[in-house]
Amino acid sequence: MPGRTLHDSIRSIPDFPKRGIMFRDITTLLKDPQHLHEAAQLLSAHAAGHRITKVAGIESRGFILGGVLADTLQAGFVPIRKPGKLPAEKLRQDYALEYGTDALEIHRDAIANGDRVLLHDDLLATGGTARAACTLIERLGGTVVGISFLVELTSLHGRDALRGYDVFSLLQFEGE
Repeated sequence: MPGRTLHDSIRSIPDFPKRGIMFRDITTLLKDPQHLHEAAQLLSAHAAGHRITKVAGIESRGFILGGVLADTLQAGFVPIRKPGKLPAEKLRQDYALEYGTDALEIHRDAIANGDRVLLHDDLLATGGTARAACTLIERLGGTVVGISFLVELTSLHGRDALRGYDVFSLLQFEGE
């Protein structure tokens, strides 16, 4: 549809995956070549100049634009995955959820001392997942020089969990 903005290209689905949640669906942005290109260009422009050596993407939707950012920034790409999905020696970081815990893993050889890492994920909600990913990167000797998100849910205050990091979100939404 002509004239649609990036913000307009995110589909909002009420009561998914459960009642009271407003799900922000990025697939509608991703399928539009102009919006996908624009989003990638804006995210990479923000990260340019940081001498990034690696882009780390959080499973799974962080892989989509994370890979594009790595290519654009001429950096390597590092997947940060849920447990049991990486085949080589890995490092694990547990983190708290609203009800329970979860974990992320990274290959031990993915980040070297001195690597300058841009962390990317599709959505910032409470910040717990991104914070755990930052911890993994830092445990391996990398420096998180920035964290980027396609979408931020501002009312959930995820930036609070990421204090001290350069956090950039392309699109912001109020509410869940």
